[in-house]
Amino acid sequence: MLMKHGMNSRFAFLDYAKSCTWASSPVFRRQQFLIRSLGSCSDQQTKYNKMQATKSLEADAENILRTITPCLDLSRHKGQAGKIAVIGGCREYTGAPYFSAISALKIGADLSHVFCTKDAAPVIKSYSPELIVHPVLEESYSVRDEDKRSISSKVLAEVDKWMERFDCLVIGPGLGRDPFLLDCVSEIIRHARQTNIPIVIDGDGLFLVTNTLDLVSGYALAVLTPNVNEYKRLVQKVLSCEADDRVAHEQLQSLAKQIGSVTILRKGKSDLVSDGETVTSVSIYGSPRRCGGQGDILSGSVAVFLSWARQHILAADPNSNSSISTKNPTVLGCIAGSALMRKAASLAFVSKKRSTLTGDIIECLGRSLEDICPA
Repeated sequence: MLMKHGMNSRFAFLDYAKSCTWASSPVFRRQQFLIRSLGSCSDQQTKYNKMQATKSLEADAENILRTITPCLDLSRHKGQAGKIAVIGGCREYTGAPYFSAISALKIGADLSHVFCTKDAAPVIKSYSPELIVHPVLEESYSVRDEDKRSISSKVLAEVDKWMERFDCLVIGPGLGRDPFLLDCVSEIIRHARQTNIPIVIDGDGLFLVTNTLDLVSGYALAVLTPNVNEYKRLVQKVLSCEADDRVAHEQLQSLAKQIGSVTILRKGKSDLVSDGETVTSVSIYGSPRRCGGQGDILSGSVAVFLSWARQHILAADPNSNSSISTKNPTVLGCIAGSALMRKAASLAFVSKKRSTLTGDIIECLGRSLEDICPA
């Protein structure tokens, strides 16, 4: 047994010595280099394929902007270029609804309304005489429990009498998270759905619908515009997992499909848009400056372009071969709004650099559209 064991040990040692000699040989090293090279090429090919796939998703944003932006015509009357309403604005937040509403006007909408709380209304009115401000929303602190039902009905009636005049609602900028106020806005969303009015949901509106998904689920004219953190909460709520940039396109498409019919504009280094059927990227232009309020500009921009896209599609020849006339108007609105916002931000940054503020970007909206689509 000892002899056998000793012989085995000797053979094992000889095998080990052979393997060490082989591992140090030039032939072996060349083989290993070839394997690593092939692996590296494979990795490079995978990266290249991913880059090509991402590139193919890039929207032709400028062409969409030129196509859906209506021509200025002396025969048109006030209101035909869009009537937008922003539902938002409370004691703490008055800037956000103003940024959203004034951006819609700067792009070319004819009328822009803001429905806000009574405390916010005088402040928002002071920002610009161009906005039509309705101080109809109420917060819990000013409402007795026994009066909540009657006041909620009154708020809804005030908004509802204007509802059919609007081409799009923006819900959420500066809304706050007061429970009574959010209950009233929930009813406004339900009425908007009944009247088939497009809605763009941003800011605290996303907090509301994330917790009450049935408000937008199945509504094809709803657009959600989450930032990084808002998107993470949506993914956790709907898909029960963490947001993963490695599969960003697939995850966004799955999220939109799971919620049902809605379009999601995921804001980021490249903005991603999906209606559950397609995924499109908008990465042209942009600015390294991240001042607060850019999302509010985007919500107002998307609202205008969404309404223009619907008008364009409704007016298009049904026998036309135009690829744009067959697309989802919410997707077109998101792509156009994203591209214009990014271009305006890049123009503002050229002159203002680190001191760029939201107002500077708003002032560049008209010039940005004029550069792409001259009046």
